[in-house]
Amino acid sequence: MRTRRSFGLLMLFVPLSLNGGCRSAEGEPTLDEVRSIAEKYRDVAVAKAEGYTTDGRCMTAQMLGHPAAMGVMGLHYVRRDLLGLPPKPSPPGSGRVSGTGTHTDFRQPSMLVYEPQPDGSLELVAVENLVFADAWHAKSKAPPTFHGRTYPLLKDDPATEMDEAHGWQPHYEQHLWVFRDNPNGPYSPFNPKVTCQYNKPPAPQPA
Repeated sequence: MRTRRSFGLLMLFVPLSLNGGCRSAEGEPTLDEVRSIAEKYRDVAVAKAEGYTTDGRCMTAQMLGHPAAMGVMGLHYVRRDLLGLPPKPSPPGSGRVSGTGTHTDFRQPSMLVYEPQPDGSLELVAVENLVFADAWHAKSKAPPTFHGRTYPLLKDDPATEMDEAHGWQPHYEQHLWVFRDNPNGPYSPFNPKVTCQYNKPPAPQPA
């Protein structure tokens, strides 16, 4: 019987260092500042105009091999340039998604997270930054942090049935739930107060 991984060990705290290569540094925005800066993206048309695109998948904890009660991640709109991805998605079957980006500035998040609504609209619930482990560790031995908190690492475990990295190469990703209360905490990957129930995946958008 294959076993599933727990996300508990991913939510570790590490001291904040100012000498850690591309690690987070002093002067990072507060959660209130992140919310204020990202307010404009409540209108998904603004996000699209700035180059954010989506593959139409609304990610849940269960899809990544975790208990459904942990909640969902939501529907992601991404800036491929900030993630260091090719301008256009690779064809299906071409392998795991890989990138070179090391962007961690939440004043301009690389990913926006929406909750699909019953009427087909989208409600902004969180922002996120993601960096690929290989690209990051080419510059820094320590993992990325936000205000001293280590980004969770997502890496597929071949011994489990689920793909814990959802088709991507090992990467660090940090959610900030600044637009929706989260019982798991504002830094948790999943939110039980968000649902994917009303998602209707469109045809993937090229960047």
